[in-house]
Amino acid sequence: MNTMTAEDLLGRLKKLPSQERARFFALVGQQAFRDENLSHEDVFGHLTGDEFTAKEAAEYLEVSMPTFRRIVASGKLVASSEVGRSQLYAVPALKTFKRQRQAVKG
Repeated sequence: MNTMTAEDLLGRLKKLPSQERARFFALVGQQAFRDENLSHEDVFGHLTGDEFTAKEAAEYLEVSMPTFRRIVASGKLVASSEVGRSQLYAVPALKTFKRQRQAVKG
């Protein structure tokens, strides 16, 4: 039996026309998240010790960059570390903030 490696699959995906590649990932997304009973931990648990850039944090919080900057400027979120001029935000802090924000919205 000939088993395909992840590298083989990636190589084949790169060769697909862009529309087919987009269609493939849409199908993967539909199948992967078909079970609506997945918890936040099921989907994002592997990121517990990670940090996000400002852009990634804004995407995670589902806000625009200007809104994210206002949140940080107001002190509601604080960077957990800095790399060069870039600030990084701890995933647990973002998770807590997102839950609080959702609770306020109702």
